[in-house]
Amino acid sequence: MKNIKVLLSIALVLFVTNEAFSQDKVITKDQLPASITKYLNDNFPNNKILQATVDNDLFSKDYDVILSDGISVDFDSKNNVKEISSQTYLPENVIPKKILNYVKSNYKANKIKKYELDDLMQNIELDNGMELEFTMSGDFYKMEID
Repeated sequence: MKNIKVLLSIALVLFVTNEAFSQDKVITKDQLPASITKYLNDNFPNNKILQATVDNDLFSKDYDVILSDGISVDFDSKNNVKEISSQTYLPENVIPKKILNYVKSNYKANKIKKYELDDLMQNIELDNGMELEFTMSGDFYKMEID
């Protein structure tokens, strides 16, 4: 019983400490990691960085960047893209080729507004509200309609 109380106390301290350190902080574009700046310059050469924030957790740093034309790009703690969204549509060069080809073949009239990558799947949202899920290798998995 005493061990459980000690473990719960440690968990509570870690939770409170993480919450105290977890905060979004606006940073300048010069404070972004070089790999993020390169990705943005390579894939969005005509878009200006309007705002960049860093989310400092106890164990990681995530970055969120808002670009002109209503584009938002979120990066994980390893500076890899985890989500790209737009108010209109995303440029084709930021969508994996296999997924882009699937959308062009099956949804010719639609554009991709959002791309999301997690540990297990890749997801896109089309401009008609339809969400498509793909495996990590880019194979179609399932569809959801809002």
